[in-house]
Amino acid sequence: MSLFWKQQNKAANYIHKGVVKLISIPKEMKDQMIGRIQAYFEEERDEEIGELGADLLLDIFMKELGPYYYNQGIADAKALVEERWGSVEEDIEALKRSTGGGRYR
Repeated sequence: MSLFWKQQNKAANYIHKGVVKLISIPKEMKDQMIGRIQAYFEEERDEEIGELGADLLLDIFMKELGPYYYNQGIADAKALVEERWGSVEEDIEALKRSTGGGRYR
């Protein structure tokens, strides 16, 4: 495995040898997400969904939809880095000194 993939796996804990893993979410955050799913079902669908059902639905969302959000996050980060890198290149070019028009030409 290349160093790049080792760093990616360590940083994101997401992809390793093509196997998708769930992102670790702190329990308190997961509990909030489950509560929001339950509230959505009650408010928008007039249905009650239990904690287990909401947890299973959240797992499905994370497995099936999470990679789309993850990939978009990577694309957004890449675009930002490329934009910033362009600015760095301009700044470095501005540091160059003139080499023409000297006294001993």
